[in-house]
Amino acid sequence: MPESLPQTPSFRLDGQRAAITGAGRGIGLGAAAALADAGAAVTLLARTRGEIEAAAAAIKARGGDATSAVLDVTDLSAVNQFFSTTPAFNILVNNAGTNRPKPILDVNEADYDAVMDLNVKSAFFVAKAAAEQMIAAGVAGSLIHLGSQMGHVGGINRALYCASKWAIEGMNKAIALDLAQYGIRSNSIAPTFIETPMTRPFFDDKAFLEGVLAKIKLGRIGQVEDVMGAIVFLASDASALMTGSSLIVDGGWTAE
Repeated sequence: MPESLPQTPSFRLDGQRAAITGAGRGIGLGAAAALADAGAAVTLLARTRGEIEAAAAAIKARGGDATSAVLDVTDLSAVNQFFSTTPAFNILVNNAGTNRPKPILDVNEADYDAVMDLNVKSAFFVAKAAAEQMIAAGVAGSLIHLGSQMGHVGGINRALYCASKWAIEGMNKAIALDLAQYGIRSNSIAPTFIETPMTRPFFDDKAFLEGVLAKIKLGRIGQVEDVMGAIVFLASDASALMTGSSLIVDGGWTAE
């Protein structure tokens, strides 16, 4: 007889609360659906009320527990107000982000401010507010930051976006070190090009699409579903010893 058989850690999230920023569409919507399917009570956060209300209704129609709240994550006072007046979350998906793809010679200060303020500054202070709330409530939680494969490599016309996503990777590692003493984990997910409302117009450029497919060794554009399992994994006990890591979901792009 073998010694006691190890028990597979649970991927279930029953009884846990999850907040997802930028949750009205794309990867944020997928994250909310995936976490709800795993049993979490999800709160969808975004600026556009109609989108998150419709998304929450769709999750509830599928049997999930979902609510929505309008939040502009670039308004730091609103961020602090929201997290200080709601019960602590167990899970944060730090997803809100944007991109203005241009050669560096065409990037202006307004472009820089728009991308860095949302992708880095807001992500930083959302993580801080969520962590403060977890610590005050004694919650050992999971922070999941949406990075990108472009936080691990460079890309043509992506100098500004790469700057923001490399910043996320450094931020993630340092947050993990700061918060480990509280049992709070911090990890990032780094997807390749995922077909979303934000990225879909890029693929109308056939030369661009061919170049992307040549880099993705599995030969296809990523879908939101390709990221959903990774989000549940990082939120759950299945990843209990992971912190300060980046889970790269890129079809082989960065392997070369």
